Amino acid sequence: MDKELILNARKPKGELGSKMIDRMNKSHENLAQWGVSHLNIDVNDVILDIGCGGGVNVKRFSEIATGGKVYGMDYSSLSVEKSQDLNKIAIEEGSVEIIQGSVSDIPFEDETFDLITAFETVYFWPDFLNDLKEAYRVLKDNGTIFICNEAVGDKEVIEKMKEHIDLLDMKIYSEDELKSALLDAGFVDIKTFRKEGTNWMCVLATKD
Repeated sequence: MDKELILNARKPKGELGSKMIDRMNKSHENLAQWGVSHLNIDVNDVILDIGCGGGVNVKRFSEIATGGKVYGMDYSSLSVEKSQDLNKIAIEEGSVEIIQGSVSDIPFEDETFDLITAFETVYFWPDFLNDLKEAYRVLKDNGTIFICNEAVGDKEVIEKMKEHIDLLDMKIYSEDELKSALLDAGFVDIKTFRKEGTNWMCVLATKD
């Protein structure tokens, strides 16, 4: 295991960070396509992708929500830069905006978004319940939060990934843990999906 490279999965920076973002853009594509298949995105939706990484999902959403606007947010300045490069034309047209920011203090007004997405990123959220409450705050009434993870916190998965978990100080949530935290943050109508033959899971929940 290349520890220096793997460390950049949490907050990419420098040349290794750039390599990690490129790797994640490719390796997460099948997961993202499967996850997005569970979403019903309206052409006029205003969307926030938290932990947008290289901006692939921002681009995907902007091509669907052509009458709305898509925001990407990441706390890595390198990720913001790479995402801006990928979405350059849409940014110039005003349909996409990429910002640097933290999920613990989302820099938007209450009730801004129809949909908030988080692909392969909640593992690193510093205060999960508080951060979910922040997402709740900036969602419109009846808005949706969508979490998509390649790893679910089943015992065998945690054992298998122990070295990565320790190295990255990450938290892999079980299906029950995700449901419980979303309920505690105020969300309702929680739906979970698992892909057979994988450890993939995505969760949808609604702001009451």
